[in-house]
Amino acid sequence: MILGLIWHSYSNARAPLPEVITLPDGKTAMAYTQGPDWYAVVTDTSQILIFDRASGELRQEIRIEPKQ
Repeated sequence: MILGLIWHSYSNARAPLPEVITLPDGKTAMAYTQGPDWYAVVTDTSQILIFDRASGELRQEIRIEPKQ
């Protein structure tokens, strides 16, 4: 019963996703995830781009090194 109430409460809830994500030129999104005050996009060029949720500004870039 309680599980059903929890499911019902959250089944229609939408994640607070940004309306538009502007990536740097030449980048294509492959995956997306989010945290409390940031969201991240994994690109097809082996990078993780972390953006500030409030401003949409790029906060950090992480390069994924190729497998050795």
